[in-house]
Amino acid sequence: MQSPRDLLADLWTSVGADAAALNRVTLTGDEPQLPSSFRVDAAAQVAIAASGLAAAEIWAMRCGQAQDVSVDIHHAAIECRSERYLRRNDEPPPPAWDPLAGVYQVKGGRYVRLHTNFPHHRDAVCRVLGCEPVRDAVQAALLQWEGEAFETAAYAAGGVVALMRSREEWQALPQAAALDALPLVEITKIGEGAPKPWPEGSRPLVGLRVLDLSRVIAGPVAGRTLAAHGADVMLVSSPRLPSIPWLVIDTGRGKLSSFADLTTPEGHAALRELLTEADIFSQGYRPRSLAALGFSPEEAAAINPGIVYVSLSAYGRSGPWAERRGFDSLVQCATGFNHAEGQAAGVAGPKELPMQILDHATGYLMAFGAMIAKARQAREGGSWHVQVSLARTGKWLWEMGRLPHGLATPEIGQEAAAPYLERAQSGFGTLEAVRHSAILSATPAAWVRPAVPLGTDPAAWPARG
Repeated sequence: MQSPRDLLADLWTSVGADAAALNRVTLTGDEPQLPSSFRVDAAAQVAIAASGLAAAEIWAMRCGQAQDVSVDIHHAAIECRSERYLRRNDEPPPPAWDPLAGVYQVKGGRYVRLHTNFPHHRDAVCRVLGCEPVRDAVQAALLQWEGEAFETAAYAAGGVVALMRSREEWQALPQAAALDALPLVEITKIGEGAPKPWPEGSRPLVGLRVLDLSRVIAGPVAGRTLAAHGADVMLVSSPRLPSIPWLVIDTGRGKLSSFADLTTPEGHAALRELLTEADIFSQGYRPRSLAALGFSPEEAAAINPGIVYVSLSAYGRSGPWAERRGFDSLVQCATGFNHAEGQAAGVAGPKELPMQILDHATGYLMAFGAMIAKARQAREGGSWHVQVSLARTGKWLWEMGRLPHGLATPEIGQEAAAPYLERAQSGFGTLEAVRHSAILSATPAAWVRPAVPLGTDPAAWPARG
């Protein structure tokens, strides 16, 4: 079983980064930190450390000053479920899930998981089942379905569900083979463009402009991470799209927030104008969905040569599931984690991992890839495309190995997390939230902008610096 340090070395060198930089990283603490048979804490620590080291390397490029990076595994585990520890005006978060969401049985004693936090996903499930949006009615209807048939029908109708599979069942699918052919973080050149000089600034990413078109956790965590190192991050959302308010608060720290409805000429023009002056375009919509609106990676590179375009998907960029919608909980279910964790715990049916680690780790990998690509752009020029997926991150986690007694680890409650929290005023009131766990010796991470409600800011960049 590889140590976290070896895992970090493999990740760092897989994208062509200088191995000598690894001498400036310190990883502290031991596994396990949270109850799981999987190495969720190591995944948290390594992904966060990679992003922190990338920021430190950019700082060295900008001013010639090397610095040390340290990440404690206890702090990293807490940060990778930061939404649980968030408090607004000293109040805890509301229930995380819609009443209809969760696990149900289907024919043959198998299980499916429904994600219904967005109303249109809930409505799609109920249309397929022909029932009212009530748990008992949904369960009764599902008992008439074979699991895979329902999964296929629900996706075709616009729903987001997953059949619980064992690891062996997942590995037998063509989608698993497609993922096996992909790197964890894929960085490719997609166009020409002159190297862009670094702007003046006192932190690694000060002066860089990041467009963040994402929702829920992974993509927003990437933007939050880039903001922690000084970037001007503009979250662009549509007033027509639903959101999860508590996650907006937690992942919105450090960001500007504007509205642009890309289905209207005005919204389309606003995003295009923002894109012309952006350095990084980070998006978490399904493959080709933004392409239909004129903002594919290649189109973005034509609009703004030298752009770094970051794409997040659920199941990877290729294969029969490439277009499927997905969230962390569903990818866990479909790819074998819930089945394996349930077996390890000796329970019937699925058991979730103790945090949405596929989401959080992928968010830090997105930020890592964006910074590595931006550094490459500054050296070599060109436009670059960074691609990651929740399922590919899951493959990485699975291949780290298992912890035989990990499930006996105590939970980390609010009191134990308290030393890692900070209080700040925001557009939502007083927040108590998890500090960033990558500690940089010369340029400490910090969010200089408070979290604000969606659409608070105009769709225009502030002055650089």
